[in-house]
Amino acid sequence: MGSDAREKTSAASGGNGKDLNATARHLERLTEIGLALSSERNIDRLFEMIVDEARALTGADAGTLYIVDDAGRHLDFVILQNDTMKTRMGGTSGLSITLPPVPLYTPDGAENHANVSSHVALSRELVNIPDVYEAEGFDFTGPRKYDQATGYRSTSMLVVPMTNHEGDIIGVLQLLNALDPASGAVTAFSPRTVGLVGALASQAAVALTNTQLIRDLKRLLYSFIQSIAEAIDAKSPYTKGHIDRVVKLTMSIAEAVNAQAEGPFKDVNFDEEELEELRLAAWMHDVGKITTPEHVVDKSTKLQTIFDRAELVRLRFALIEKSLQTDLLERLINMASAGDSREAMRAMAEGFEGRRRELAEERDFVLACNSPGEFMDDAKIERVRAIAAKTYALNGSMEPYLTEDEVRNLTIRKGSLTEEERKVIENHAVVTSAMLSRLPFPKRLARIPIFAGSHHEKLDGSGYPNHLTADALPLQARILAVADVFEALTASDRPYKQPMKLSQALKILGFMKKDKHIDPEVFDLFVQGGLHREYAKAELNPEQIDEA
Repeated sequence: MGSDAREKTSAASGGNGKDLNATARHLERLTEIGLALSSERNIDRLFEMIVDEARALTGADAGTLYIVDDAGRHLDFVILQNDTMKTRMGGTSGLSITLPPVPLYTPDGAENHANVSSHVALSRELVNIPDVYEAEGFDFTGPRKYDQATGYRSTSMLVVPMTNHEGDIIGVLQLLNALDPASGAVTAFSPRTVGLVGALASQAAVALTNTQLIRDLKRLLYSFIQSIAEAIDAKSPYTKGHIDRVVKLTMSIAEAVNAQAEGPFKDVNFDEEELEELRLAAWMHDVGKITTPEHVVDKSTKLQTIFDRAELVRLRFALIEKSLQTDLLERLINMASAGDSREAMRAMAEGFEGRRRELAEERDFVLACNSPGEFMDDAKIERVRAIAAKTYALNGSMEPYLTEDEVRNLTIRKGSLTEEERKVIENHAVVTSAMLSRLPFPKRLARIPIFAGSHHEKLDGSGYPNHLTADALPLQARILAVADVFEALTASDRPYKQPMKLSQALKILGFMKKDKHIDPEVFDLFVQGGLHREYAKAELNPEQIDEA
């Protein structure tokens, strides 16, 4: 082989070697980009990364990323970059893009192939244009107006479709003005860079689809949870909005914890995933109430079941009074027939009047005991039982003034619930834990059942359902517990109590802190940070706010 031939062969080998090395570097870079894209979960950063990497691979001076809207009717601008014009909009730039979306269809419903971006989206075909001023078939009025207004010169353009695994178009990547790395002059996009961008677009579509799927699943989860919460609140007109208010209180306390630079929480910092975990736990803390009967949740008086049985008691006492009147009339008739004196008959009538007044007092006392705000001491309980022991005639038999069940309810010392009913209410925490424990939460949300199911536990172990003590209660559960108690105390829509003043609610929480029923440090932060005042201004009636 002659020297000339050897030189040619060597040169060819060297050229191929350079090409192979460049290809290897590009493939390696694509692999790195693919890994980076697949690990990014922030959709704004992902949008920005797609354009950044595409421009880096091709040397493009500018780039635009469009995303198909949910209805599939137009392309939304999400990223707009131009180095020459020093423009970066969308993504993490903090600058929103105000340009109108590109329609995929005309007003009469026909496909819009006039715009190159919409054409690429509709056809799924890549378009490589050396010079937009010489190209035919597309409307480049927009770029030309931009050039005229800014002095920029749009030349080469590469527009690439982004499709998901089902072949649906999800976006369009548009690159403008490829720059020669040696001279900096604008050139056409080379076949090699076109192939690289096509590969990048495929990787980006996969990453974007995954991120959108995760986002959509998260939206679905939140929407489902909020729908369940609203359904639970809607079971009772008296608790509507309870869950939403507890969520707000819980997150305000958690954010205050994060803001502490000193004190017991200076080393505590909930990250975004932990805040999300707590927020979802707050939304679902009462999910177990879906099994709680409405008549127990809504029990506004002691005698209430499906309806307030106080009316039955009132009618019964009226019947007893009528029975006494009938008995009096019969006695007076018999006395008159027997020729008894007027004085004896008058004494009989006065005796009846005294008995009637006594009956009215007994009725009023019993009805007063029906109020959950009426604390029942031993003397009141004994009087209820004494009244219940009395009998009256009905259809030839003697019936008690009050039934056993009425006595059991009327002698509730505090509130409106019997022990059995209280257990029914408390069972919602058991059901909450059981329901949430069956759900396959991802690892980052795995503690939701613990946080949600423990909001009625107390530090001293006297809470329910599991009688957990302080060492077993995570901070998130303690925060949720304070939020739940404070909302319940200050709520103005409960049927069994009057709206409580803010100062009284804080006093009760102070007692609970002293008794180790709630976390003292969480309570102190809640009060000292003024979180209770912020909540009161937003949620309470003005007459409840008596604490500055």
